[in-house]
Amino acid sequence: MENNSFGISSQLTLETFFIPPGGKYPIFLFGLAIYLFSMSCNLTLMSLIILKENLHKPMYFILISLPLNDLIGITAMLPKILSDIVTETHEVSYPLCVLQAFLLHMCAGGILFVLAAMAFDRYIAICMPLRYSSVMTPRMVALINCMVWGFDFVFILSLFSLQSRLPRCRSVILNVFCDNPSLVKLTCGNTTINNIIGLFNTAFIQVLSMSIQAYSYFKILIACLSRKQSDTKAKAVNTCVAQLVILVIFEIAGTFTVLSHRFKNISPDLQKVMGMLMFLLPPLINPIVYGLYTSEIRRTFLSIFKSRLSF
Repeated sequence: MENNSFGISSQLTLETFFIPPGGKYPIFLFGLAIYLFSMSCNLTLMSLIILKENLHKPMYFILISLPLNDLIGITAMLPKILSDIVTETHEVSYPLCVLQAFLLHMCAGGILFVLAAMAFDRYIAICMPLRYSSVMTPRMVALINCMVWGFDFVFILSLFSLQSRLPRCRSVILNVFCDNPSLVKLTCGNTTINNIIGLFNTAFIQVLSMSIQAYSYFKILIACLSRKQSDTKAKAVNTCVAQLVILVIFEIAGTFTVLSHRFKNISPDLQKVMGMLMFLLPPLINPIVYGLYTSEIRRTFLSIFKSRLSF
């Protein structure tokens, strides 16, 4: 996908944060702590699902895509930013920049597809409990996971493949990390098609995911209201609260990311931080939310933690 038209170098320059004297290493250590905490939480959640047999259920085999997606997003972005802060180089090769942008967009689209799949699973479990085991078979779960990652990959690939047709005549990324809007700004040709396809992909993924989730949760709400057993209602609500909280967190972070490209009268550094929130908040909060609101995961984790303390 590299295009060296007009003799432009394959090395790109990234924008930087304003860091006060003596602030470089404290900021690096703070960012490193965020990264390590996110890694440990998401790897713990994935390990629990993989290793503990009581979590070998369709719901959790779909859920495992969420921490995996979060790890891809934060790993694609944060280590490079922290490295640039310490080394003060702020350069990246064009192919690596495209790879980073591709992974970040995969992460942003992936969380919406995963949440839609999880909402469908809860819809079957709560609205059709007698048919759940016959519908959510291992084959169906594998198909759902393949569709989640397959659709995400195809949509993002179609977006990035359009860049190869345009000549590149700039070498400064107007951000601290690479994303599709920043890469498009490096080109000199007509970007109308890129913008249209980009808006279409974003809107389609949002509408598809939100439609599936809205329908699923509406049917779940109706099912809960029609049942008299309070314990059944409580269990149904608890299984959905975590997913709704994660959706709200993602949409808030996504809103800040979009606004970071719109408001030019605020601090440039604040714009950059706002642009990073979509890839920082979900990996930090999602595993904690699931640990708090999903009793089975919480009990499994606490039992392991207590057994380790007893040694």
